[in-house]
Amino acid sequence: MKQPPKTANQSERRIRGFERTSGLVQGQIRKASEKRGFAETRLLTHWVEIVGEDVSNMAIPVNVGYAQGGFGATLTLLTTGSFAPMLQAELPKIKDKVNACYGYAAIARIRITQTAPTGFAEGKVAFRPAPKATPVGPDPKTAAAAQEVAAKVNDDSLRQALEALGQNVLSRNKR
Repeated sequence: MKQPPKTANQSERRIRGFERTSGLVQGQIRKASEKRGFAETRLLTHWVEIVGEDVSNMAIPVNVGYAQGGFGATLTLLTTGSFAPMLQAELPKIKDKVNACYGYAAIARIRITQTAPTGFAEGKVAFRPAPKATPVGPDPKTAAAAQEVAAKVNDDSLRQALEALGQNVLSRNKR
């Protein structure tokens, strides 16, 4: 029985092998961000690093609009009403930092859009990843059991490695 011919995507996928997830979704992310005018997705993903902690707590970028036939785009920032005056004072610095991200003077103007202070991300303007959880130390009983098992080993580095392995194995059984 003859099999149907493979499409370009199927044969290409087999040849490439394993691929990073970021590479798989990069095209989709680019399309979604370009709908909002963001040709440079780094502006969205690294907003905190580009403009700094203070400005990123006050505003987030929502749109980049390009004028017809004109040079320079307009960056729209979303903020709450109380932060708008402080953000207005920072506009020249923000524009310089954003243009540095693009590598040229892509942004000519910045427009500030305000929203209500409540009901938008529970009173916070910035969307941030959750803070990293502080690592919890091992259970004292688990640590004692792992030390007991590895106590007979004379080599210090091997004993410490076995203790760590024992703690991991014993703590996994409790989950």
